[in-house]
Amino acid sequence: MSRRAGSSGRTCADVDAVGPPMERALRYVAAVAGAGGPVSDALRVTMHFHPDRMAGDLPILDRMAEDGVYRSQFVTGTGNGGLTAYPGGDRWRWESRMFGGAYDAAAAEERPVYGALDYRRDPRGGARRFGSSFFRLTAETLARTTFCYPDSSTEPTSFATAERCGFVEPAEAGGLDPLDCHIEAHVHGPVVLARDIEALVLDPSYAGTPVEAAARRLPCAVEWHPGYRLPVDVLCRWPEFRGRRFVELGLELAVDGHLDARVLGDAARSGRYDPQDLKKVWHYIARFGGEPAR
Repeated sequence: MSRRAGSSGRTCADVDAVGPPMERALRYVAAVAGAGGPVSDALRVTMHFHPDRMAGDLPILDRMAEDGVYRSQFVTGTGNGGLTAYPGGDRWRWESRMFGGAYDAAAAEERPVYGALDYRRDPRGGARRFGSSFFRLTAETLARTTFCYPDSSTEPTSFATAERCGFVEPAEAGGLDPLDCHIEAHVHGPVVLARDIEALVLDPSYAGTPVEAAARRLPCAVEWHPGYRLPVDVLCRWPEFRGRRFVELGLELAVDGHLDARVLGDAARSGRYDPQDLKKVWHYIARFGGEPAR
């Protein structure tokens, strides 16, 4: 284990020695966090997902209403990034390194959930690549949130807490594609819908659908963002973005000459398409189907 000293002068091994996994992980990141000031309490973490997907044998929002909590990929086995949340998988390995091994022996339910710091105050949330809709967390959850930039899949070496975070300025400076410039957030401890969520913010394509009806049964406010709508002529301009075969798949799925979140969800639930292929089509919708991220 690394013995890099934190700001307190204690080593990472020292701060990681005792306590529940959540506390150990937070202490570890606090010890290795780089320079930077506190995250503004006006900013929020957003957790993106597709609200029309299934979670086992139930629609995902019905499952959330039944559970009352937002669960990590280690519990659900589903997600909108890489599906590597299992012992020895990439996400397991990232978390072991990021959190000093705090969760290596922990139950799946104890692991953090992922989101993004919405430093741009984007009405579509902080990490549109991961889903058409999102939960906006309360300011109080920032105290138990850690951050990295870029995304953990890139193996970053710098980490932050809400008290010491220097990622906003480099993220704002750009250089990454708008789908990749999110500041990844890891919320430690349970995310209880009735306590930790300010609002579920939905894509307007779900207005008047069973998704909206299910959302209204959750113990949080329901809001709407401006939405995504990708005309097929715009889709066809960008074959090099994810690949021509995903453009062709998008053309196959389009309804009335466009793609949106609801169209893609219908395709996902049909069982006729590879979810990883549909994820690439979603990247097109998220990247070119809404106002570009600032």
